[in-house]
Amino acid sequence: MGNFMLRSFISVLVLLALAAGAGAQGYPVKPVRLIVPYAPGGDTDIVARLIAPKLSETLGQQVVVDNRPGAGSLIGTEAMLRAPADGYTLGMGTISSLAVLPVTKSNVSYDPVRDIAPIVLVTMVPYVLVVHPSVPARSVIDLVKLAKSRPGELSYGTPGIATGIHLTSEYFSTVAGIKLVHVPYKGGAPSVVDLIAGNISMVFSTFSTTGQHLKSGRLRGLAVAASARVKDFPAVPTMSESGYRDFEASTWHGVVARAGTPKPLLLWLNTEITRIVNTDEVRAALLSAGFDIAAGPVEDFERFVRSEIGKWKKVAQVANVRID
Repeated sequence: MGNFMLRSFISVLVLLALAAGAGAQGYPVKPVRLIVPYAPGGDTDIVARLIAPKLSETLGQQVVVDNRPGAGSLIGTEAMLRAPADGYTLGMGTISSLAVLPVTKSNVSYDPVRDIAPIVLVTMVPYVLVVHPSVPARSVIDLVKLAKSRPGELSYGTPGIATGIHLTSEYFSTVAGIKLVHVPYKGGAPSVVDLIAGNISMVFSTFSTTGQHLKSGRLRGLAVAASARVKDFPAVPTMSESGYRDFEASTWHGVVARAGTPKPLLLWLNTEITRIVNTDEVRAALLSAGFDIAAGPVEDFERFVRSEIGKWKKVAQVANVRID
């Protein structure tokens, strides 16, 4: 039996099991909500809106993208956790909601391992350090020298307090020995809009969000926090090449549910979303937008979340980031 036939057979068996467990009507009998804990236009929203229409076709019910920005992804994540664990409310899980918030904020109401069920890790993309063209810095070295000569004057934007970008920015400030001003927004896209307008000096963002602006000259990329340069932007060096050895940080986006959602449903959704992500249309759209495909088994996502929690807990301690 070929791989495609085998996957189809398994999907049918899972659906039959779900129908038997949920009663005669089966799943789904109504629209499914996919909560994005950020404003429209950012990386997480882009990924969600590429998946949602294809998942709607698979389910035979509409998958509605519901943007719930604020508090560095806390508002949207808590909204998902208030819904029943029945598969009708899913969420986009990110570095912020699953790894950074829980290790930097004392009042987070959930445990990412105990209360959230990973479904599938969809994409990963490294952060890139970007400045407004008015900032007289052509390299990270230039930027650090400038910041040291003007302590507390240069500002950086983030998608919110206790997000992956916030922690990455604070870590950079710590290892570089500079003092920057934090300006939080309700998502990555609004911070980039303000950067283009010249209202802030710099951001750690992604090529998927800033790429077109780097190509047009409206923004300037100084370094990418990855082990190697990105092929679409070969002129942008790595942070290691810029003098900050092993400075690597990536954002990531996955689909999650509330813990307690039936395991067969989680496994079936994993199979179907993985298939959707690897269709020619969605895969090409993600790659052209600057994302790396990361779809795999549920267990891989579970292990990855645990490793990210450990990594960012150490970074938070080094950068002395704690939000009470």
